[in-house]
Amino acid sequence: MVGLVLKLGPKERVLVNGAVLENGARRSRFSIITPSANVLRLKDAIHPDAANTPLGRVCFQLQLILAGSSDSKVVIGQIDGQILELARILVDPLCQEHLTAARQAVVQGKFYNAMKSLKILLPFERALLARV
Repeated sequence: MVGLVLKLGPKERVLVNGAVLENGARRSRFSIITPSANVLRLKDAIHPDAANTPLGRVCFQLQLILAGSSDSKVVIGQIDGQILELARILVDPLCQEHLTAARQAVVQGKFYNAMKSLKILLPFERALLARV
């Protein structure tokens, strides 16, 4: 059974259960088969100052779980509520699809997948906020 498959570029860094790993000089691919491992590509990380929108804040909370800085058991209800609130606002079918996928991933404890689904919507949210 294959878990999360990571494809890393040369010298790309990834955080796995709190440890920063750096790839070598060549591209590589590897699978993380431990279902409960917390994984975060550092190139996907959101700076705290950039988490200044509703969607950005949810992504940042998920990032904190992946980095081991936040206990998922404590914030999972809050994250679920925030995603539900976003689903009431972002009614576009594409947004609904990604929000549903993120919510399912959160319930299953797949926080990387949840963050990945939500990050796709960040440009859409920026465009909406720019119009307001």
